Amino acid sequence: MWQYTGTKRPSFADEPGPGQESVWDYPRPPALEPSTREVVVRAGEVELCRSTRCHRVLETASPPTWYIPSDDVNQDALVPVAGSSFCEWKGAAAYWGLPSTGEMVGWSYPKPSKRFAALRGAFSFYPGRVECFVDGERVRPQPGTFYGGWVTDEIVGPMKGEHGTGHW
Repeated sequence: MWQYTGTKRPSFADEPGPGQESVWDYPRPPALEPSTREVVVRAGEVELCRSTRCHRVLETASPPTWYIPSDDVNQDALVPVAGSSFCEWKGAAAYWGLPSTGEMVGWSYPKPSKRFAALRGAFSFYPGRVECFVDGERVRPQPGTFYGGWVTDEIVGPMKGEHGTGHW
């Protein structure tokens, strides 16, 4: 679990309770944290991945984004899809979809920046498009249509993507 750094949290931020993390305690630039918690992602009956060797990216104002190593991803259940984006911290993203629908459900960083080299080839998924679980808890999607953060009961905000946060 992320440790609070002592940076002053904004007055509008929710106070985390025991066992919770505030997105306002995450750093900028983002931190990369290894995790041994079990992550499972499913598309209907198809298990896309299961791993206890993941990383979380923690960035101010956003819930964590979980990345699963490629060895633990059922890549036969995914196809490359059109589209690209560039993260100032991680680099250029590639997108992945389901073969049956072509719907974009995840992304990866084939050539991440040096700071995020541990994410090379790892996959992340949009919890609003597929079922994502962390230690058995069903993940809720980060608000908005662009972001891919994973919201669990341990995460408090407010967070990017919520109504009125467009100026963050």
